[in-house]
Amino acid sequence: MPPGLSVVEGNEIPYRPSAIAKKEENFKKRMTADPEIKCYLPGVPRATYVPYPFQIVQTPGAILISYQFANASRVIKMAKLKPAPVDSWMGQSSGSWEGDTLVVDASGFNGESWFDRAGNYASDTLHVVERYTLITPDAMQYEATIEDPKVFTRPWKIGMPLYRRLEKNAQLLEFKCVEFAEELLYGHLRRKPVK
Repeated sequence: MPPGLSVVEGNEIPYRPSAIAKKEENFKKRMTADPEIKCYLPGVPRATYVPYPFQIVQTPGAILISYQFANASRVIKMAKLKPAPVDSWMGQSSGSWEGDTLVVDASGFNGESWFDRAGNYASDTLHVVERYTLITPDAMQYEATIEDPKVFTRPWKIGMPLYRRLEKNAQLLEFKCVEFAEELLYGHLRRKPVK
């Protein structure tokens, strides 16, 4: 796993005792069980802090975020939404403005994504409130409050700065899954040659 400082406020994720065993099992099986290794959609908030760029496009009624990783995308409707009709990897997002801060309320997740390579996870009752605040023309502060009563004893928060890509002609590129991922995941299913 790449090194990094914790972005968790207070440095501790408040797992319910009944949820710790699943987190530990995820960690033990991370080389084959992590949805990122399988190139599945990263979920929220992970899509925002995986080490791949993303692009934000704003229209009067919605904000689109396109992520390079797994070609994921989100449409954030600038209106209050009814509950999601179907759970999904990226959930359903509605947005509003608090001054210069974009507040995104996301729910309707399928409970399959992880927060990181350490096996931290949430269930299908995950609710995330994200805050994007511009701090300079090339940087914004990102915060996400995470709530899931099935997995955590209380809401908890992450925060980090996000930086604009400044190189000339910056753009999202085609995402190609990790080479040999199919072999890692499905090689054991291959028929063995007959001698």
